[in-house]
Amino acid sequence: MDNRESMEMYLESIYVLSQSNDIVRKIDVSKHMGFAKPSVTRGISLLEKNGLVTVDEVGNISFTDEGKKQAQKIYERHTVLTKMFVKLGVDEKTATEDACRVEHFISDKTFNAIKKHLNTYDK
Repeated sequence: MDNRESMEMYLESIYVLSQSNDIVRKIDVSKHMGFAKPSVTRGISLLEKNGLVTVDEVGNISFTDEGKKQAQKIYERHTVLTKMFVKLGVDEKTATEDACRVEHFISDKTFNAIKKHLNTYDK
């Protein structure tokens, strides 16, 4: 996994956790991702260095504007790709796992075409 993919995985996890929790901490991310806390600490540190999150004095993780924008983008990719795979007949578990892999590498052009097609299909 390259740094970009790793950062996207962390961003998406923080985003998902923030949808149901007011406070997200490293331990929450660790449990959600199934990673050891030292690995998560390194990952969050990388996000901080890149200006995507901040961590306050008590360990609460917050998005910067850019971090939230990127997190929403990667989460949208995940959900749209999962939906597409399910519509193609793939079971939910496999669709989710495959979407998680594809979301990091698909071009904006191809992703937008998929979204457009799915929106047309849903009408």
